[in-house]
Amino acid sequence: SPVPEDAPAGTVVALVNVNDPDSGDNGQVSCELSGEAPLSVVASPGGSYKVVTASALDREQAAEHRVSVVARDRGSPALSSRASLVLEVSDVNDN
Repeated sequence: SPVPEDAPAGTVVALVNVNDPDSGDNGQVSCELSGEAPLSVVASPGGSYKVVTASALDREQAAEHRVSVVARDRGSPALSSRASLVLEVSDVNDN
């Protein structure tokens, strides 16, 4: 669903569940965003993460934002997985 451009910072735009059945460091996972967008990732209990708006959105500057969510374990060598996310920004009447 599109997110309105007047959504406040901290608005949840996606939920991501990460599961790595390995034990020890190989099972410890972190998530980050790859790409430029006014978004950030916040860890939640139980191996889930929230993708939230980090600042105000402006549809006149960008009607959509494309990023990748990258999950990486702490193993040696570290393994990772990537998922694409497209955030559509809806217009709010400025008049």
